[in-house]
Amino acid sequence: MSGLSGTEAAAALRAAARLGPFFTIVTGPAAPPGPAWSPLRAADAAGLREVTAAYAARLGTAETRVAASILFQGLASRLWSPVLVTAARGIVPDLAGLRWRWVPGEPIGLWLPEPSGRRVDGDAAELVERAVVDGCLRPLREAFREVASLADGLMWGNAASALVGALQPGTPAAARPIVAELLRRGPLRGTGALGPAGFVRRSCCLYYRVPPGGGMCGDCALLPRRAGRGRSASGDL
Repeated sequence: MSGLSGTEAAAALRAAARLGPFFTIVTGPAAPPGPAWSPLRAADAAGLREVTAAYAARLGTAETRVAASILFQGLASRLWSPVLVTAARGIVPDLAGLRWRWVPGEPIGLWLPEPSGRRVDGDAAELVERAVVDGCLRPLREAFREVASLADGLMWGNAASALVGALQPGTPAAARPIVAELLRRGPLRGTGALGPAGFVRRSCCLYYRVPPGGGMCGDCALLPRRAGRGRSASGDL
């Protein structure tokens, strides 16, 4: 694997963004207009608690744990989707300087002021795992521990569901084996099974507790049977 220029990394992310909002990481030195951006890796419990409370109000729930679960899943979706696409095309961006924000009425936003990354010439899943799981999701998981009491199985099940959800129409075919390998690694191992009919997880994100009845996601462990993937709670973010 080798490094690449910021111009190449930015171009790869712009190409991924053409698939839609979930695949978008804005790049460039100038901050996009609007509310302030916060470093993702430095996310702390105080900041996440404030955002979670605002998101709970948007959902209409008094259960902090429900809002925290779905917020984490939404963040995971926004991280996995663009990185999976660029990895399938031979580039994994460095997310060390990634910034984020969420305000009511807007989707989660991600901004990378100084893009860079690595070319894939071997194990793409390993590079993606380092960038997304180790670099972003593990620190977020630790910060969320102080926001709400949520089991590791639920939170990493959310991350796995978000990962599989990135396999959308237009996602390169080379992304699927990367997803399959990631599901065999680290905290995602044992969170569910990916088969011909889709993904079936072994946990529930709690979306069904959103009033007046949020329903269940298409990969939920609580569904008695499945006819394929349905909506995901992270689709609201």
